[in-house]
Amino acid sequence: MAQFGEVLTAMVTPFTADLEVNYEAAADLANYLVENGSDGILVLGTTGEVPTLSKEEKFNLVETVVEAVGEKAKVLVGSGSYSTQASIEMTQQVSQLEIDGVMLVGPYYNKPPQAGLYEHFKQIAQSTELPVMLYNVPGRTSKNIEAQTIAKLAEIDNIVAVKEASGDVQQAAEINQLTAADFDIYSGDDGMTLPILSIGGSGIVSVAAHLVGDQIKEMIGLHRAGQVEAAAQLNAELFPIFKKIFITTNPIPVKKALNLLGKEVGPVRPPLVEATQEQEEILKTLLADYDLL
Repeated sequence: MAQFGEVLTAMVTPFTADLEVNYEAAADLANYLVENGSDGILVLGTTGEVPTLSKEEKFNLVETVVEAVGEKAKVLVGSGSYSTQASIEMTQQVSQLEIDGVMLVGPYYNKPPQAGLYEHFKQIAQSTELPVMLYNVPGRTSKNIEAQTIAKLAEIDNIVAVKEASGDVQQAAEINQLTAADFDIYSGDDGMTLPILSIGGSGIVSVAAHLVGDQIKEMIGLHRAGQVEAAAQLNAELFPIFKKIFITTNPIPVKKALNLLGKEVGPVRPPLVEATQEQEEILKTLLADYDLL
């Protein structure tokens, strides 16, 4: 099995009605996820609305999740940003806690060239002994981390995985071809999990696992066991969820869905806004169709 497991959930950050971090709800949600298919939890990812969190909130949230599930699941922390120095400082801060690794998103907004991307990740990785997962999501960062750059970074001892969310299976296949067998490639898009597995991928950093974690875990297990047709059938059954929890900007739909299920994760923080009535009705129908509601 991959170092971090097969199903990692990029966990939402629960808020109270007045937009304070709800740490009790975060602990409850982390436990729920681990009991329902997740091998690990990613804290402080995009789905966790990390740009809206203060440094104190980030540290306290990681500490809360570690205390809740650290003995029974992997805990990864998104500690990267567009500033190399700030990323180093955040990585070193969360490294004080008993976490299993960090995830470093590609620098966003400043659009460094590939050489700059390499130096950015290299310097952060060298600042910690923790395992590092790279996160390539050009749709949000506006800059693709090319396969050759990822392969060069994979030569650094503690850079052990990539969350590949470029939407390009050919790029994922090239990463697989260029890196060692123990370098893990995770899909960063629920709908791409099966294609990524087919080219040698290790699993998924999932949003949909908030709702159907056990089923995603089952699908991966079927594929691993060589039951490719059964895995494809289950993937087809799950595809409407993979699609409709992104009917608007993540994590607006998944938070609304969790609230509809009684998970009490609260609202989103500005600049995000709540799901519209039309979007809520779509999600209600979706949850009912899967006997979740």
